[in-house]
Order: sequence, then C-alpha cells, then structure tokens
Amino acid sequence: MQAFTRHSGVLIPLNRRNVDTDAIVPKQYLKKIDKQGFGAHLFDDERYLDPGDVDTPVQERRPNPDFVLNQVPWNQGSILLAQANFGCGSSREHAVWALQDFGIRVVIAPSFGEIFHNNCFNNGVLPVCLSQQDVDELFQLCREHPEQPLTVDLVGSRLQWGEREWPLEVDSARREALIAGLDDIGITLERAEKIQQYEARRRREEPWLF
Repeated sequence: MQAFTRHSGVLIPLNRRNVDTDAIVPKQYLKKIDKQGFGAHLFDDERYLDPGDVDTPVQERRPNPDFVLNQVPWNQGSILLAQANFGCGSSREHAVWALQDFGIRVVIAPSFGEIFHNNCFNNGVLPVCLSQQDVDELFQLCREHPEQPLTVDLVGSRLQWGEREWPLEVDSARREALIAGLDDIGITLERAEKIQQYEARRRREEPWLF
C-alpha cells in the first residue's frame, strides 16, 4: 500500500450529503478485483451523458460538462470535499478503488459511512472528518480560489490553506499505519515471527490438533 505522509492538491467540491457507494462507482462496473481502471467510472451516472454504457469505450463516451469532475481545475483535483455521510450504502471496496484510481488521496467530510471509512485506510486514502463549520469554510474557499491547493500533513497533524490551518485528528494506530504504508495484512505480517512461534508451540503442546 502506498504510504501517506503529506499531500497537496486541488479540492474537488462535491457539495452533497449522503453520497452512497453506488453513486461513487455503479454496480455494473464491479467486474474486476485488480483495483485498476475504476477511475474512469468514478461517479459514472453523473460524469457522462450516456450513463451506464458498458459497451462504448470510455474515450468515446460523452462527458457531462456540468459535472465537477469534467471542469477545470477540478478535473485534476486530488482531494475530494463532500458533505455528511459520504460513502454510505453498500460495502463495496471498489468505491475507494475508483477514487484512488482517479488520483484522489484524501476525502474530507463531516462524517463517513463506517465501512467506507475503514476501506479508505486499507487502501491508502485518508478520510478526514472536520466539523460542519470547517467543511463549509473550505467550500467557500474553494469557490473563491478554485486553483489554490490544500496541504494535508499527516505527520504534522494539520491541514493548511495559505495561512489558514486546521488540526488533523486521526486515530493514532491508523495514522501510524498510513505513514508506514501498511494495510491490515501488512500490520499482521509485521508480527509474522510471533505468529510462527505461537504455531510451533501449539504443534509441540497439542500435536493431535494437527
């Protein structure tokens, strides 16, 4: 998993509540498990004028000029700004894969769907919970200065926009895992020697189990 320490990028303003995982990547595109290629279908139903077209190559489809991901400078953004309960709905990990494949490293919202929140950490995407007041302030700043980058400093535990700063509060264990680039499997493998010692002891003490 790609480590996360510090990232600067343009904010993508998606000023909407209760965005579910089917909206993030529709079900008809969940045909692979290799995590690649889902970025082209991020918010597919709104991003294209021919939503849900699985037969036409992406490069031949008609982009919706009114959708934020098709507008400059947000089409090159890497930090998604949304409203409460982002990532609710089904547990599909593909939603995070689509965000990551598009190039999004951070999602900021007042709250997240629980499973989506966990999936973000397991894939190197940082979900940042801010107060409603702070999120609204970022939306305003984004409207006034759309090309101004936001810096997310996980090591320094802060967000910075020019001279404006916000504290970044992340669970300590998850923070350390992201900085080290470890998902749940990676964290487990760090204890591989102890696991092997335990298995060897069980074989000695209770051989009938094996």
